Amino acid sequence: MVLPFILLYFFTLPVDLPNATNTSLYFNIVVKDKIVGSLKAAQNSKGSKTNYHSSTTIKTRIIKDISVNHRYDVTFVNNILKKADVNITVNKKPHTKTVTQWENNRYQVIKNDKNLSVLKDSIDYATILLYFKEPIGVDRCYSEQDGSFNTIISLGNHMYKKLNSKGKENVYYYKDGALKKAIIDGGLVDFEITAKD
Repeated sequence: MVLPFILLYFFTLPVDLPNATNTSLYFNIVVKDKIVGSLKAAQNSKGSKTNYHSSTTIKTRIIKDISVNHRYDVTFVNNILKKADVNITVNKKPHTKTVTQWENNRYQVIKNDKNLSVLKDSIDYATILLYFKEPIGVDRCYSEQDGSFNTIISLGNHMYKKLNSKGKENVYYYKDGALKKAIIDGGLVDFEITAKD
């Protein structure tokens, strides 16, 4: 007689499944119609916390062989940036390390072990989000790499231009809210990011 009550108890308990979602996106890095690298972007959400990670590897030749690796680890809580770590290596040597940390109601930005700046405005859109969310109604985004704000301009037809503080332009193309292609001004070399099907 006790067993039916125990079973009834377990089957009627409120189920507290974690509100977790995971998304992974894969892109090719293309230079002059040749695939020279890959990019993986991942989003892991649980409750009010979302972690984003991207890893980019590029191997190409510009006078000499170049290998570039980008790693982004970014955390948002309640849609506000809490921490961003960016590590870039060129030919396996450190090139750029930028940390943005929310502390005491402000952001501390440290680039290559030097205090770059303090930002007081909360950040709700950063560069890594361009992989996951079409920037509808967004006019600026935070660059986790540079520790500065970029301007976003809608070009219509789900195309957006991102202008960084040095005037370099990247253009992003979306379909049904998903990033399909981006044309990137990489300084030494321009390249495209194309979504893998």
